[in-house]
Amino acid sequence: MSEPMIDEPEAIPETLRERDQWVCWREEERDGKPTKIPVTPGAGGFASATESETWSSFEAALDYTETEHADGVGFVFTDDDPIVGVDLDDCRDPETDDVDDAALDIIERLDSYTEVSPSGTGYHVLITGTLPDGRNRRGSVELYDTARFFTVTGDHVERTPTRVARRQDALTAIHREYVQEAGDTASESEQRGDAAARSPTTGAADVDVDLEDEDLLEKARNASNGEKFERLWNGNTVGYDSQSEADMALCCLLAFWTGGDRTQMEQLFRQSGLMREKWDEVHYADGSTYGEKTIERAIATTPEFYDPDAGGDTEDSHGQPDGVTAGSTPDDADRSRAYLAEKNRLLSERVDELEATLEQKTERIETLETEIERLTDELAARDQETAQSHEEDSSTAIETGDDSEPASLLHRFFGGQS
Repeated sequence: MSEPMIDEPEAIPETLRERDQWVCWREEERDGKPTKIPVTPGAGGFASATESETWSSFEAALDYTETEHADGVGFVFTDDDPIVGVDLDDCRDPETDDVDDAALDIIERLDSYTEVSPSGTGYHVLITGTLPDGRNRRGSVELYDTARFFTVTGDHVERTPTRVARRQDALTAIHREYVQEAGDTASESEQRGDAAARSPTTGAADVDVDLEDEDLLEKARNASNGEKFERLWNGNTVGYDSQSEADMALCCLLAFWTGGDRTQMEQLFRQSGLMREKWDEVHYADGSTYGEKTIERAIATTPEFYDPDAGGDTEDSHGQPDGVTAGSTPDDADRSRAYLAEKNRLLSERVDELEATLEQKTERIETLETEIERLTDELAARDQETAQSHEEDSSTAIETGDDSEPASLLHRFFGGQS
């Protein structure tokens, strides 16, 4: 058998292992190509990704791989769980470990449990979130959230988390950039009311903001979302699943205020509390650093940019990045739509934050309930031991009393006489 077995089952996140959504698989040749066929653990028959009676626990599936009827295990995605699988095919050279730029970009941005596929030529990334509507496959990138199974190897990729993390924003962006049709992306851009003209080569706004760093920071802090900017600027990542997402959020704000000026975005970010050594690390085959790619993506995904010539830069406007002044008129409709889009995005971020907090509290409650149950059982066992001990003591006392009574009478009558 050429495929690797799972040497360390504990390397697979508990979020997956605790669910009874496991099948086995074996490799067979179909139409001249090796194909992984899902197998029911224990029974050996064909398993279906839509029939739960053909699934089992992780332990049962793992045990069945020790027989000649299965080559590995697989996790089934369903509508009842929040787990999404990202399949990256033909992106890794198993001999040199070289990985293509697109796969590295996706793995870096998802920042969740990642493992090498059975063939060694690809990766599987597992996250929690909701898969956006539309197509789920393009080229070598596939996204699954229901009615499919993922082969699982436990061959964890170093420098990626050991847990299945919530990455909704990253999933949405990756789906848009790597999976959607180009026409769909353009349509979304139109719906956002993208009023700013972009450079065809850099994606930046075709405007000259020309603000000194201090003036720009003052406008950003006084904007309607200035509190968010201030938190990120000071290095506060609360509400974000990872610092990488916080980095991206700050860069998107900087992209707006600088008009997509890469140089100014770079020098401003280096002054922020989010700056760290990773910013200058080369993470891509083309020699790009993590910071350069983050800036590039922020510019590409920012729907509109600040335009000082648009007439909305008054003292009362407080430099709102949504472009809406206190005295908006119907002529500001485009900017109002941008404002609503930004507001909806912020609300979505807040919902994600609350859901993550709720999930943490639920896990904590489950942990406490388990601990209470353990302590209750332990206390009951101690009570039982105490009761048994008292019964034994009473029995001993009775036995001692029966034996000593004749001796006591003899002592009363003949005590002291030899």
